[in-house]
Amino acid sequence: MYLLDAGQRRLQRWSRARMIGGAATAAQAGLLFHLGTKDGALMGEAATALDLGAPGMTGLANRTERAGLIERRADETDRRVSRLWLTEAGRSTRQRSKSFMKRLNDKLAEGFTEAEINTVARWLTSLQTKFPLDGGGEA
Repeated sequence: MYLLDAGQRRLQRWSRARMIGGAATAAQAGLLFHLGTKDGALMGEAATALDLGAPGMTGLANRTERAGLIERRADETDRRVSRLWLTEAGRSTRQRSKSFMKRLNDKLAEGFTEAEINTVARWLTSLQTKFPLDGGGEA
């Protein structure tokens, strides 16, 4: 657990120090990547895709909207829910973020075989089912 936590902190510091001007945070990039394939997604759909609860999604949407990367609009059929749309700035930031993430992923994979990377990816993905978002599950 310590190695996972320490590695995550180190990776965040490293990536923040190298982000190009106008780049999105990792969380914002995740939202931009999702909207790049599902522009106009409902907030709840985006939250599910990003593995976020409602409060976390609201905060992320607020920050990303303030940065001018997305627009939030009421759904045409149900005005109680919002849809998220990429702005032009969001589209260009998405492209810059994709390029940055490609370089980062290449660096992360350095020195490992494809089979080893697949094992790590499978293990990290398993965390989502072993430790559900609602905090349930056994210790």
